Amino acid sequence: MRAIDLSTVTWRKSSYSNQDGGNCVEVSDNLPSLVPVRDSKDTTRTPLLFTAPAWAAFVQGVKAG
Repeated sequence: MRAIDLSTVTWRKSSYSNQDGGNCVEVSDNLPSLVPVRDSKDTTRTPLLFTAPAWAAFVQGVKAG
């Protein structure tokens, strides 16, 4: 497995995130086939990587309840 350089990605928090710094995740949409996800409280930890289809299915499931 090769390392993926995430040093230039742009991270964003969900619009549903707590603005007081509560439990939040950040995602990046800069990579065409992968979606990195990280803990906003500890950005030094290695992000989780999901395939774009897996992330889309997760988001769709959350929206569907």
